[in-house]
Amino acid sequence: MKPVSSVFLLFLFSIFYCKSENIEKENTDNNPYEFHIGGVLSSNASEDYFKLTIEHLNFNTPFMKPGNTFYAHSIKMDPNPIKTALNVCKQLIVRRVYAVIVSHPQIGDLSPAAVSYTSGFYHIPVIGISSRDSAFSDKNIHVSFLRTVPPYSHQAEVWVELLKYFNYLKVIFIHSSDTDGRAFVGRFQTTSQNQGDDIEKKVQVEAVIEFEPGLSFFDNQLNEMKNAQARVYLMYASKIDAAVVFRDAAKRNMTEAGYVWIVTEQALDASNVPEGTIGLKLVNASNELAHIYDSIYILASAITDMNRTKTITPPPADCDNSGAIWDTGKTLFEYIKKQVYKDGHTGKVAFDNNGDRIYAEYDIVNVKEVANKDAIGKYYFNNDLNKMKLRLNESNIIWPGRLKKKPEGFMIPTHLKVLTIEEKPFVYVRPLKKDDGNSCNSDEIMCPLYNTSSKVLDPIVYCCKGYCIDLLVELSETINFTYSLSLSPDGQFGNYEIRNNSASGKKEWNGLIGEIVYERADMILAPLTINPERAEFIEFSKPFKYQGITILEKKPSRSSTLVSFLQPFSHTLWVLVMGSVHVVALVLYLLDRFSPFARFKLINADGTEEDALNLSSATWFAWGVLLNSGIGEGTPRSFSARVLGMVWAGFAMIIVASYTANLAAFLVLERPKTKLSGINDARLRSTMENLTCATVKGSAVDMYFRRQVELSNMYRTMEANNYETAEDAIRDVKNDKLMAFIWDSSRLEFEAAQDCQLVTAGELFGRSGYGVGLQKGSPWSESVTLSILDFHESGFMESLDDKWIFQGRVEQCEDQEKTPNTLGLKNMAGVFILVAVGIVVGMVLIVIEIGYKKHHVRKQNRLQLARNYGQTWRAIVQKRKMMRMQGRTSGVGALSLSVEALPRSVLNIQSPIRSIETLPRTCRNSPSPTRAWSGRQMVHRKSDDIPLRSPIGGPPQLHFHNNLM
Repeated sequence: MKPVSSVFLLFLFSIFYCKSENIEKENTDNNPYEFHIGGVLSSNASEDYFKLTIEHLNFNTPFMKPGNTFYAHSIKMDPNPIKTALNVCKQLIVRRVYAVIVSHPQIGDLSPAAVSYTSGFYHIPVIGISSRDSAFSDKNIHVSFLRTVPPYSHQAEVWVELLKYFNYLKVIFIHSSDTDGRAFVGRFQTTSQNQGDDIEKKVQVEAVIEFEPGLSFFDNQLNEMKNAQARVYLMYASKIDAAVVFRDAAKRNMTEAGYVWIVTEQALDASNVPEGTIGLKLVNASNELAHIYDSIYILASAITDMNRTKTITPPPADCDNSGAIWDTGKTLFEYIKKQVYKDGHTGKVAFDNNGDRIYAEYDIVNVKEVANKDAIGKYYFNNDLNKMKLRLNESNIIWPGRLKKKPEGFMIPTHLKVLTIEEKPFVYVRPLKKDDGNSCNSDEIMCPLYNTSSKVLDPIVYCCKGYCIDLLVELSETINFTYSLSLSPDGQFGNYEIRNNSASGKKEWNGLIGEIVYERADMILAPLTINPERAEFIEFSKPFKYQGITILEKKPSRSSTLVSFLQPFSHTLWVLVMGSVHVVALVLYLLDRFSPFARFKLINADGTEEDALNLSSATWFAWGVLLNSGIGEGTPRSFSARVLGMVWAGFAMIIVASYTANLAAFLVLERPKTKLSGINDARLRSTMENLTCATVKGSAVDMYFRRQVELSNMYRTMEANNYETAEDAIRDVKNDKLMAFIWDSSRLEFEAAQDCQLVTAGELFGRSGYGVGLQKGSPWSESVTLSILDFHESGFMESLDDKWIFQGRVEQCEDQEKTPNTLGLKNMAGVFILVAVGIVVGMVLIVIEIGYKKHHVRKQNRLQLARNYGQTWRAIVQKRKMMRMQGRTSGVGALSLSVEALPRSVLNIQSPIRSIETLPRTCRNSPSPTRAWSGRQMVHRKSDDIPLRSPIGGPPQLHFHNNLM
């Protein structure tokens, strides 16, 4: 299906094309075959040549459509423009002319305009062959006017090429205030600024001197020109006005050696044009016949092209019919503008959008004597390059003062106004004190501040020193100039922005750049970054210091908390270690208690027996092994418990060694790293991160961020935080108010060398350099650049780096980095607090123990007192019972068994009788009958080592229990 559809569509298209072609052919077939051309010429010879050329045209096949015929109708131009307009109506328009070729009258200059007005009313194209006034380029007035000669203002393009050839980049423009003069200066400025292929050779107009035509003297303007720096004068003036200017300039010797005059064709015809002047002459400007020839053939080619494709209607035939507007005339005008005649008698003929001739050729003329004007070059169309080309024979040029050598074109000032700005370490600024005796130190230069925004006219005097000041002194001695140094009026480097007081909303430069752009200063010697925005308006030397952009931040100090000594282990590991202590203690206690070998009693050397391992002793043992505090008592006794103790000791050794090593790494060896990795750090580019960064408003760094599309989000975030000066930003970084300051690497490296707590983050980006700023076309540019290159080669710039930027402090910070950190109280405060807590807890516990012990003693005393009373009562009862029994048994008198009744020899006991509680456990627990008392036991007392007491107030007594009773 697809091939069939394609064939069908192709068939339909062929039918449609053939029909449209037939329709077009039918329309063009109805076009007229006869075309009348009118001419308003200056002489009879021109009329004859006009008619002859059209006759020959009818036999020139490339320009003619077969069957077409051209007819010539001409009239002689009248100096009276009204008569000329009437003649055009009565003798040309009535003959239905398709176009009119008009020359220039021999007397007067308004007749071509009259022809243009009359024909243009009906949109009949008019081709001028000698009218060069700029007014004819205005299509609002001359709606259908074209010309084969360029307007005078087109000479500006040749001037620009001449200035570039001679390398004259600063000029003074002199022109009359008429239409042609203003058009000339406007085209010159546009052309000079649109040299896109060579930015370094843009011509700067230092001053524009405008005068009224018909002047009688030019003294005031010449005085202004003489005070300017430029010595190249471009002048557009009539022949009469130029003579006045040359006369007054000669009186002031401004036409002698050192000056350059480049003038237009009219000024070149002045009678007193000075020797050495360079001017222009349009090739074939006065050859009216050649222009008639080119105009006829251009017109014939346009009519032939239109006749092939467009429907042509007859032109108007009556000037009285004011309502008839010829649409074909508009179409013919556009066709004429598109024509390009390469082999014309006047060169390559073409037109711009205004109908003005382009590709016109000029001779470059040098005035060697008043009557001798020699051509020294030509401005012509190069077919190989397909553009206009300037060719000069410079060796044949005679300059003012009859010099053969090209003048410099400017007056070289020997005293320069130099500007700088405070920026450590490049420029240190301090106020001049009264104690200094109104003079700075030997290594300083006085640098007043002229505050333009203040009403106070007296400047504030400062003293300046630093990297740039030393460089300025060396430059002045090397290339021999004097200077006066001052500070930036507004304290800024320069920003291109809309001023508040600018009603037109035009952008202007402020700061250092503005002072140079508006020629209020000659040189900037400061850490001024070279960038495209600034280089478009001022001139830079070669960089005296190469640098880039980096980020300054404060070193992140690792926070030392009260528990920093716990950092070597994680919280989980500490919990496991603490738990392991008590688990191992519990297992040791169980192993030692249930082991059968732990039941054997060991008698110590002092005759006492060793106690068994209880839970408290096991816990003490586990902590003692872990903390390596030594174990005095309470060690495991069974083999299984001792094996576990050995394993626990190995575990403790590994834990303690690991803790010690990791603690050293945490508190001594670890160095804090920078928080940012560089400009590509995601935290800088993310608007969600709470990270503040900033730069200086209107600085080169600020321009860099505005220029980088990929940093647009970051710039919008940091724009609100930008500072007025770098000093404020660096201070806030030190005070932790700003996290990152983005600025020139030279300054930030200096700050990092001064304060080891500051550090630059990441690699350099936006690499550029610091250069000396000068005015466009400054005569000092080359000398300053060559001197700076010599300084680099000789090592002078390196000495400035060592003296002002590094100052030997980089090694101090590096040594400090290599030295281990010294532990301070803030690092180990937690350990001391732990000891203090232990002391406090111990004191609290001892108070509790003492209180508890006193309470326990009082309780035991009360219990003992009750026992004593009980024993006394019991002894009395026992005594009575025994007495009764004895009395019953023996029948003898009662036997007193009281202690008082016993003989004192019985009571003479050599050693105190110990209670059963004070006896060794082996005695108390032994079942051996040899250790028992015969049928009697001593009273069991629960208090430890409390001696037997007698009843209150009585002697000690022995009390017995008779278990057999």
